[in-house]
Amino acid sequence: MSLDASSPVPVLAPGAGKTRTGRLWVYVRDGRPHGGEAPAAYFRYSPDRRGERPQTHLAGFTGHLHADAYSGFDALYDPRRQPGPIVEVGCWAHARRKLHDEVQSTRSPVAAEALKRIAVLYGVEALIRGRPPDERLRVRQEKSRPLLDSLRSWLETTLAKLSGKSDLARAMRYVLGHWEALYRYSGDGRLEIDNNAAERALRGAALGRKNWLFAGSDRGGERAAAVLSLMETAKLNGVDPQAYLADVIGRINAHPAKRLDELLPWHWHWQPPPGLSRPR
Repeated sequence: MSLDASSPVPVLAPGAGKTRTGRLWVYVRDGRPHGGEAPAAYFRYSPDRRGERPQTHLAGFTGHLHADAYSGFDALYDPRRQPGPIVEVGCWAHARRKLHDEVQSTRSPVAAEALKRIAVLYGVEALIRGRPPDERLRVRQEKSRPLLDSLRSWLETTLAKLSGKSDLARAMRYVLGHWEALYRYSGDGRLEIDNNAAERALRGAALGRKNWLFAGSDRGGERAAAVLSLMETAKLNGVDPQAYLADVIGRINAHPAKRLDELLPWHWHWQPPPGLSRPR
């Protein structure tokens, strides 16, 4: 299972005396909501946001991808893709964001009603977080699918009464236009209702960017992505990133190459040097 998001990052433009905009992409695996595999975050840097970038990052991947409706992902869902198509899973956080903006700007009661209905879907998710996939699927089929079907019917009926050029109508068309992908989570207990896991992983990168301001080059962006991958994966697994990196950097030269997996954040255990105790 993969969740995706991307964020701009300033990159120094040599000789220009200014920065240009690169991109940090993050792919997050997190099986904790259904009692599955340990979480991991994988960052990649690119000098632009062209659709070929995620296609390259995910060249050998098949499975489900939680993402927004960015058109650059479309080729990933092509049934002719090799080694196989990726299954699109929509993000309800992105869908509700457009409606939330409408409530904030116009106090629209119609948009507020839509948000209320979506909030009930999230309420179901809160009840089943951490439960096994089969139980999550059963509850979603029993509770979420009737709510989703009712929401779709209400959206279609309400949209027909609105001006087609209004922002509210556009927000509703976004939901209906991506309905199949947004509905898909309800049919698989391993899937999530949104890709917020990836959005949270990017927050660490955004906070760090306030300290290091920009990458010195594309190569620097790639190095930043590698370090962020380790730091965010450590945080996802409840490991102090500073302690983890300091320990692993000090041990890796003497660590057997065949046992490098022992140093992955979900396997790592701090080993104090002689005479030192574990930090508190």
